[in-house]
Amino acid sequence: MTAIPNSAEKQTKDFVKYQVTERVGYITLARAEKRNALNFEVVSELKRAFAFAEEDDACKVIVLRAEGKVFCAGADLEYIQRLQENDYHENLLDSTHLMELFRMIYTLKKVVIAQIHGHAIAGGCGLAAICDFGFTVPEAKFGYTEVKIGFIPAIVKVFLLRKIGESRAKQLLLTGDLITAEEAEKYGLVNYVVPADELEKRVFAFAQKLCNENSKQSMEVTKEMIARVQGMGLEEGLQYAAEMNAVARGSEDCQRGIASFLNKEQIKW
Repeated sequence: MTAIPNSAEKQTKDFVKYQVTERVGYITLARAEKRNALNFEVVSELKRAFAFAEEDDACKVIVLRAEGKVFCAGADLEYIQRLQENDYHENLLDSTHLMELFRMIYTLKKVVIAQIHGHAIAGGCGLAAICDFGFTVPEAKFGYTEVKIGFIPAIVKVFLLRKIGESRAKQLLLTGDLITAEEAEKYGLVNYVVPADELEKRVFAFAQKLCNENSKQSMEVTKEMIARVQGMGLEEGLQYAAEMNAVARGSEDCQRGIASFLNKEQIKW
């Protein structure tokens, strides 16, 4: 892993690393020899890392990145092959384990940015897409190839439908075709395509912008509302929004922010 100045570093076990630099928490997949493929242990370590980062007061924004040439190749197929010997209930426990990771990232209190330096395929594409923001290099390929090996993109589709809509999701999930980084940006899978030699600094600058310019509390509540309101009907959603609006007005961050604006003072969050 590239050394970053002025950082506190923590290794969760073998496959995932965690460190903080200037309030940016980096969670790094470190299974390069297996193209950062996901198995039970990797998912467990990712869950521990995200749980740690969420409670870490030194971390305000999280970046998910990876070592090696590939961001994440999806499920470890040798591991999946071994799971075929399991019964339904054993497989349900394992798939629930992965579901919990995706749900954790989606509902995490802190903003999560994917720093995608290489291909993101199948579950790896789901991992990238589940993040709140995605930065990728032009050379990266994206796609959900499960149908090509007789598998299904079961868990990722729940979040993909929310992110890019039914038409785009069908195009990706039913064809199993890979798309370019530029196409991924057009689809809404990622937000920015940047040159490889600029990726790390661009992601860090964006994370710093969120850290310095935005209220932690406001980002947390806004992210939670985005996740919850999509499951509500119109009237329920509007009532929920009005109630949250009223609560926010009395928050300390709102009072601080408005006072600073009215007094023409620069606030640093």
